Amino acid sequence: MLGELGQSCVAEFVGTYLLVFTVGCNVLGKTPVWAGVSIACVLMVAIYALGGISGANFNPAVSVTLGITKAMKGPGMEWKKVGIYCAVQILAGICASFSYALLFWNAFLLGPSKGFGGLSAGLCETLYTFMLCFVVLNVAVARKYSEAEGNQWYGLAIGFVIVAGAYGAGVVSGGCFNPAVAIGIDTSSAGLGLGWCLAYTAFELVGAALAAVAFKVVRPGDFANDPNRVPSLASELTSEFLGTFMLVLTVGLNVLGNSPAGAFSIAASLMCMIYALGDVSGAHFNPAVTLAIFLSKLGDQTAKKAGLYMLAQNAGGIVAAFMYTLIYHGHSFPLGPQPGFRWGQVAVAEIIFTFVLCFVVLATAVSAKTKSTSMFGLAIGSSVTVGGFAIGSISGGSLNPAVSIGIASSQLSMEQVKNAIFYSAFEFIGAGAAAGVCAITHAKKESF
Repeated sequence: MLGELGQSCVAEFVGTYLLVFTVGCNVLGKTPVWAGVSIACVLMVAIYALGGISGANFNPAVSVTLGITKAMKGPGMEWKKVGIYCAVQILAGICASFSYALLFWNAFLLGPSKGFGGLSAGLCETLYTFMLCFVVLNVAVARKYSEAEGNQWYGLAIGFVIVAGAYGAGVVSGGCFNPAVAIGIDTSSAGLGLGWCLAYTAFELVGAALAAVAFKVVRPGDFANDPNRVPSLASELTSEFLGTFMLVLTVGLNVLGNSPAGAFSIAASLMCMIYALGDVSGAHFNPAVTLAIFLSKLGDQTAKKAGLYMLAQNAGGIVAAFMYTLIYHGHSFPLGPQPGFRWGQVAVAEIIFTFVLCFVVLATAVSAKTKSTSMFGLAIGSSVTVGGFAIGSISGGSLNPAVSIGIASSQLSMEQVKNAIFYSAFEFIGAGAAAGVCAITHAKKESF
């Protein structure tokens, strides 16, 4: 019988093999609409199936980030085990890549997409590998979950980072976010060209290292054997910045890449970061949500804290907008009514669907009467799927002043500043309406 390490290595091989094989089959089978969902789902089901055996890394970048956090005296993994895991994962990736190449009698090249260079591809690989490793650390490794109560959403949150990244960043870099994927793809296509896997691996390892550092910033108690420490204001504001940054970055990359599943990808980015940081800052990532929580008086949000949250969120949105503009060589897109629609229609659309988003936040994550212990992230993220597809053709489906201000900031024009003010006003009205309705529906019942 295999020992514990042997069982873990088999689990890592199986999970990584299935992941890389699914990637190859989707690319060679030409399934652009559902490829990201397919790859995310195979990662998710493998995590739930094998997480209790090996930790379900299936990615050398994830294993390295676990090694770094351990070296920083936090929860993680010993370097010897990291090295063994990485070797097994890379071997599995190579075996899987030759498997899909034989199945289709074809292969495909790794590298930046046409029109993009190493900088753009490197930024995408770094940022979404960062997101993947950061979510892993916060939902599966944080002492609160790994040593105590646990949670049921870890596989969903980790797997759907791929949905967030595949549809936007995938257009630029191919969307590996995993050295085992990059090395596997490059190895099986060696006859066509070889070499990008080294650069991709370097970018992904940088993302893994950044994730470990950010993890320590938002959860310093985990590195001081005090996992129940109340988050500091600095941790909360960092969380709000990071969550909003990843959300707005995903918005921009999906729009610029003409994604076939933009709203779903954006919703996934919001859901994953909510699960990662909900217990740190509340995971608002949206000034309208912060206003709704403040007005509802269901939480402990003060006026000062709400103002600081909004500043952090808008800063995250602006930095993200300049980041996606950099990735696309200076190209961005304007904020405003979509072709064929007027400002009155934009106002109705943004008010109603920002109301939906804020009301769902209040009901599923804030109100003691109805909040969910497990489905809150999925419910809130799905509100963006609802609004994005429903009114994307009318207003763009911003539903968030940090998104609106971020988009407008990348255009550097006074007209766009004016548009951002209008959009934000509509979104704040929706937030106020959500707080008012929630005060009625979720008020304590009087006894007679």
